[in-house]
Amino acid sequence: MTVSHIDFGKLPLFLAPMEDVTDPAFRLSCKQFGANLVYTEFVSADALIRNVSRTEQKLTLSDEERPVAVQIYGRDVETMVEAAKIVEQAAPDILDINFGCPVKKVANKGAGAGMLRDIPKMLDITRAVVDAVKIPVTVKTRLGWDEQSKIIPTLAEQLQDCGIAALAIHGRTRAQMYSGHADWTLIGEVKNNPRIVIPIIGNGDVTSPEIAADCFARYGVDAVMIGRGAIGQPWIFEEIRYLLDNGKRRPCISRAEQREIIKAHILHAITWTGDERRGILHSRRHLAATPLFKGLPDFRQTRIAMLRADTVDELFAIIDRVEFQNIREEEIHL
Repeated sequence: MTVSHIDFGKLPLFLAPMEDVTDPAFRLSCKQFGANLVYTEFVSADALIRNVSRTEQKLTLSDEERPVAVQIYGRDVETMVEAAKIVEQAAPDILDINFGCPVKKVANKGAGAGMLRDIPKMLDITRAVVDAVKIPVTVKTRLGWDEQSKIIPTLAEQLQDCGIAALAIHGRTRAQMYSGHADWTLIGEVKNNPRIVIPIIGNGDVTSPEIAADCFARYGVDAVMIGRGAIGQPWIFEEIRYLLDNGKRRPCISRAEQREIIKAHILHAITWTGDERRGILHSRRHLAATPLFKGLPDFRQTRIAMLRADTVDELFAIIDRVEFQNIREEEIHL
């Protein structure tokens, strides 16, 4: 699969953009375990052109994580064009436009998935951004606003006509948010449309190697994007790749190995933020979600202690005290 001049190889796996998740530390962890493309947290075009420091920090990229995409969102043409030009100066490999974020503070203001209620403006923004920069421009969106307006088959053609280099589709409507199940049937319909020539990337509910393999086989997508399924377990990319390449699951990563991976991610986060406490705070979502501690008896108080720890020495001491001897390794994947 290629996006513009970038060759991602066969059946590539992408890390989805997620606010407060896909910071440089987590992107690097996922890249080390085989993610073919990683995305930044989404960047507010309005905040970027106003030089908001926290937003500008999201443009911090490293060569180790390439290829990397920066994702922007906004609600008017001029602001998005100006922001796109600023992003281009940060030299990402891809510029992605967010037309899929469902949260109220974004969608209800007309940005993100809110654009699904104003397709003419969505297309105007897309055309203008494509024309404004020289790097490849891609789009991530959803099936439609709600169950009654699943417009993605037509919308995909319109976005392609705007000149985008690839399209990622989350298999839910905005109304669903993240509830229910992702519907990949319309993603497959878009991919199998003979008029569609750009790569189609499928996203939604990919939480295991088997699900990823089935999405490739059943729907024919060019790439699979993993979002929440990667939180707290960056090794999922390596597990999926092994199954795709060998037709069977690889031996489980031991819990002891997983523990060291989680600790390394925390240290990356501390290095990135330049502050011990902030780095730990950025890691807490992953600690809460990781399957590393799944199935452990009487773990609630230990989990609370981990999430309250303020220093790396305190946190690592708690993690190192966790006993795994009576837990079967295969339970990691249950």
